[in-house]
Amino acid sequence: MGAASPTIRDVARLANVSVATVSRALNGHENVAEAVRQRVLEIANSLDYSPHHAARALSRGRTHTIGVVLPDLPCEFFARLMCGIDAAARERGLQLLVSGHHRSAESQAAALRVMRGRVDGLLAISPYAGLDIAAARLPASLPVLLLDSDPATQGVATLAVDNYDGALQMMEHLAGCGYRRIAFVSGRRPHFNAEERLRGYLDGLARYVPGAEPWVVEGDFDVQTGTRAGELLLEAPQRPDCVFAANDMMALGCIFAFRRAGLRVPDDIGLAGFEDIPLASYTVPPLTSVRIDIARLGTDAFTMLLDRMEDGSLPPSRVVRPQLMVRASTRPVAAA
Repeated sequence: MGAASPTIRDVARLANVSVATVSRALNGHENVAEAVRQRVLEIANSLDYSPHHAARALSRGRTHTIGVVLPDLPCEFFARLMCGIDAAARERGLQLLVSGHHRSAESQAAALRVMRGRVDGLLAISPYAGLDIAAARLPASLPVLLLDSDPATQGVATLAVDNYDGALQMMEHLAGCGYRRIAFVSGRRPHFNAEERLRGYLDGLARYVPGAEPWVVEGDFDVQTGTRAGELLLEAPQRPDCVFAANDMMALGCIFAFRRAGLRVPDDIGLAGFEDIPLASYTVPPLTSVRIDIARLGTDAFTMLLDRMEDGSLPPSRVVRPQLMVRASTRPVAAA
C-alpha cells in the first residue's frame, strides 16, 4: 500500500500553527501574517499538499456530493450563503445536493434523513436547537457541520454567528443616538438565530435604556411581514422613535410602511436592520445594519466540513462576531 496522502493537520503541525491558519493561508485570506503564509506554503509544497487533496480524498467515497439542508431557500440570506458554498464546491470539483424550505423540526429532520447514503458529508443550518439533528438519526460515519446554529448542539461541529452580540452592539448604538422608544421586529420563532437576536434586543434595552419597556412585533424575515410590522407600530398612540428589525428584508418592509405614512427616515423615525445584505447600503437612506459576511460564512463552513471529512476528527467549533455598520438611517436624536 502507498503512503497516506498528507492532510491539512500535517501541514499545521509542521508549521506550528492551527488548521484554520493553514486554511486561511492556502486560500489567500488577508488576515495571515506574510511570514506565516510563506512558511505554510513552503511546508505544503514540500509535502505535495494542496486543498484539492480534500477532494481527492472524497474520491474514495461513493458520491462526490455534499448535502446542504437549509430551513428556507427563497430569501436573501440563504441565496448569498449558497453563493459561498457553491464557489467552494466548484473549486474542489464537488457537487451539491440542496434541500430547503423546511418550516418545522420534523420536516427538517426528514430532509436530513433523505441525505443518508446519498452524500459524503452534510452541511446544515439547524434552527431548532438540534432537535432536527437528533430526530434524523444520522449515522456516526457521516461528517456533519452545523452553520449559524446553536453551538451547544452535541456531537457535531458548528460554525456559529454570535447573533446575540450583534443585537447588543446595535442596541448600544441606538441608545447612544438618544433613541428611547426602540421597537423590535422579531424573526421567525423558534429559529435559533431569531431567538438570539431577540434576546440581544431585550438585554440591550435593559442595559442601555434602563426603565424602557420592550416593544416586540412578530415578523417572518421577509418584506411582507416587515411592512405589516411597520404599519402596526405606526398605529400605536405614541409611535417608536426607532425600529430595529431582526433582518434587513424586514427593515426594507418598514421603510415602505413609513413612506406610505409620510414619515422620513431618520428625520421622523430611526431604522436599523441585521445581516447587511448588499441592498442595505443602497437604500434611501442607506441602512444601519449588523454585518455578517454571508458568502464568506458559506465558504468557511464548506472548508471546515472538508477538513472534517479528510482526517475524520471533530474540528473545534467556531463563533463569528458580526460587525456594526452605521449608516444614515440612524443618527443622534439631537441632530434630527
